[in-house]
Amino acid sequence: MTARRLGRTSVRVSSLGFGGAPIGNLYAPIDDDRARATVEAAWDVGVRYYDTAPHYGLGLSERRLGAALAHRPRADFTVSTKVGRLLEPHPAPTGSDLAAGGFAVPDTLIRRPDYSRDGVLRSLQGSLTRLGLDRVDIVYVHDPDDHLDAALDQALPALTDLRDQGVIGAVGVGMNTVAPLLRVVAEADVDTVMVAGRWTLIDRTARPLLEECAKRGVSVVAAAPFNSGLLSRPRPPDDASFDYGPASDALLRRARRLADVCARHGTVLPHAAVRFPLRDPTVAGVVAGFRSAHEVMSAARWAGSDLTDATWSDLDAAAEVGPR
Repeated sequence: MTARRLGRTSVRVSSLGFGGAPIGNLYAPIDDDRARATVEAAWDVGVRYYDTAPHYGLGLSERRLGAALAHRPRADFTVSTKVGRLLEPHPAPTGSDLAAGGFAVPDTLIRRPDYSRDGVLRSLQGSLTRLGLDRVDIVYVHDPDDHLDAALDQALPALTDLRDQGVIGAVGVGMNTVAPLLRVVAEADVDTVMVAGRWTLIDRTARPLLEECAKRGVSVVAAAPFNSGLLSRPRPPDDASFDYGPASDALLRRARRLADVCARHGTVLPHAAVRFPLRDPTVAGVVAGFRSAHEVMSAARWAGSDLTDATWSDLDAAAEVGPR
């Protein structure tokens, strides 16, 4: 597993990163043993970058990740978490977070948006406690779509101060949309941005962001390479999802064209999906979520093996056909 440096920092991430949402019981529960086995499998195949957030399972992902990495040498792995959502006691729990947050955990806590300096410090301290660590390497401001001014004026300056003091290694912002990230790169002193679902085999709308990041020495971490399911199987089924909702007929047709190209060249669609973001030198790593050791091992094989130039040429041509 190769490693690349983030921006001008000394922080390095493996080309394949472990996304921690599934071990926070995203959509469906998994038990502690399976979560630990999934993290252990990632370590065994060379993954050294692990991404999590308080949002993921109301802290469950952070707790499970910290427990699974507790016996590993701290200098040997990179951890990122996120700020912007404070976890607080729920005044009227319903029993499950599925409806409100998408995680199959008891809703004894709620998420309160807070992009203030104090909120950043409180969130980070809570994350360190749950992770059982004395530091994290990367901190992202998490999904500040409706709070961009506060993120730029308060959250990001707080994080850059922590970076400059040596408390954290790198500062970033993680979002699903490109335009706000372009503003962040232009106006803030960030080392990296995490863009989810917008720099993938089938959705390449983050191209302007990558170009701007390249100019400014900002690294990109490409998350959600499977677009929440559409590209995760050799041939997308009728009920495939895209961006956490049903994929349109047009998207299904495009994905199946890409799958056909992969089959002609002796590979499979998820292989191309994992490798695609790494084609651009601005991308330091690709982060995918895993629910099992099998999923980790498959992704690691794909991440470690590039496609031929002829395959990429045919995939690029197929990706340009039809609407998004």
